[in-house]
Amino acid sequence: MKRRSLPVAAALVASAALLLTACGGDHSGPRDNDKIAGADTGSKTPASPTASASASAASAGRPKIELPSDLTYTFTPEQTGDAVKDAVLKDNSEMIRALDAAIVAQNPRLPALEFYTEGEGAVAAEQWVKAFTDVKWTVTGAVRYFDRQVTISSKESASLTYCADESKGFSKVIKTNEIKKTPATKDSYVAYGVQVQKNKDGVWETLKIQSTRGADRCQP
Repeated sequence: MKRRSLPVAAALVASAALLLTACGGDHSGPRDNDKIAGADTGSKTPASPTASASASAASAGRPKIELPSDLTYTFTPEQTGDAVKDAVLKDNSEMIRALDAAIVAQNPRLPALEFYTEGEGAVAAEQWVKAFTDVKWTVTGAVRYFDRQVTISSKESASLTYCADESKGFSKVIKTNEIKKTPATKDSYVAYGVQVQKNKDGVWETLKIQSTRGADRCQP
């Protein structure tokens, strides 16, 4: 979504390391005309989050990711019928959710986010979340991830590509509850390329993410 654009000063902090965003942005952080998917944390009493974690993830020791009810996702496809590719898709989905959970919690070092990222991916994710925490913005809305395709390189290495429809995801000012809505445009659609690596615990960690906003192949 254009949702991940921050005010320019904060965006510059994130831009150096961030080719990654669960929701992308015209720049590397939220800006007034950009949209985000996230949570309503603007009131003095935070909204009650709803836990969302599969039984299989819990059994594997994966963290439970808590998100508010006003933040939703659609992942297509969720499964391919290939066990390895399905595991990559699942952990990619959880990384995306963990990134937004970190923004909602205003915590760049959220354990769930660190669980699904490593190396450059971890550094970029932390800086991305920090761009939001620095200006006290969060996220709200719905994001659709589609055309998700996985390429297995080895037993421990893979890559995936996918598109994001961020036209219904928005950034939100925590203090005022102001939602930064803008009309859907070509830039509401983002193409992603992700490199992942399987760690000793069987988790497909995100190592790198590149994004192209307004990519032709992701347009409706």
